[in-house]
Amino acid sequence: MPTVIRKSSATLLDTRREVLHAVSWQVRSHVWSPPTDEYENEETYVVLVEIAGMRDDDFEISLENNILLVSGARPDFLERRAYQQMEIRFGKFETAVHLPGPVDIEQARAEYQDGFLTIILPKEISDRNKVE
Repeated sequence: MPTVIRKSSATLLDTRREVLHAVSWQVRSHVWSPPTDEYENEETYVVLVEIAGMRDDDFEISLENNILLVSGARPDFLERRAYQQMEIRFGKFETAVHLPGPVDIEQARAEYQDGFLTIILPKEISDRNKVE
């Protein structure tokens, strides 16, 4: 089942954005941010989030004021363990990406495959001529 991209209320987005700015990889927190790339071509903006161990339905994707917010929670294993090394993050995550221009949200799509969430956001027709 494809992931649905929806617009979010400004209040909810502002709260999430404040949480994102307060969190970094150096500070232990209950919210973390997965590696994220953003690029564009002539017709679309593409956001790629590296987040293994998820399902399509595990993501929440919203867009408000050209800021794309991706959030969810990666479940941890239930059994007890004695770690010698621990680098894989679990629990709630969020990442925010500022898009450089307006998008056609009705044509946006997202797919999750091989540990990568790919979000394709078509540019509005008037912005497609700006990339050379």
